[in-house]
Amino acid sequence: MTPTRILPDLQFSVVCEDVRREVNGMFTIVGVLSVIPVPQLPVTVFKMFVVNRWTCGVGQFTETVRLVGPDGTNVLRKGDIRFSLKDAAHSSTNLTFLGQLQLPAPGIYHLEVLVDDVMKLRYPLPVLQVQPPPGAEAAPTPPEAPQPPPA
Repeated sequence: MTPTRILPDLQFSVVCEDVRREVNGMFTIVGVLSVIPVPQLPVTVFKMFVVNRWTCGVGQFTETVRLVGPDGTNVLRKGDIRFSLKDAAHSSTNLTFLGQLQLPAPGIYHLEVLVDDVMKLRYPLPVLQVQPPPGAEAAPTPPEAPQPPPA
């Protein structure tokens, strides 16, 4: 008897700055993140992706990616993707785009990956406020325009 539905395994989950699709259909993952260092908070992260690959399943599924705040309950962003696997030898690589993401405070945020409301993975994504290295000053202030002599 051939199974009609098998919940898939999560082969990997990666947070990154960008993803490019090559001419041959392969993905190039750019800027893998294990921490988000920022010079000040709050901050807006303009572009971030979560890349998940599912395999060893059969059927149609809904992937849910959630970014949970440091308090452990506040869901800052949520994305759902429908996908299907024809047989256990196939895989599905799903991209969730998190654009214009507001991070209000430093702390340990968490990414949660679910399939059909079953939690498959939850991992930390620390947001740290860091000082720029010595010599890496902020953008210089432009010199003041010369003032005409008093009349």
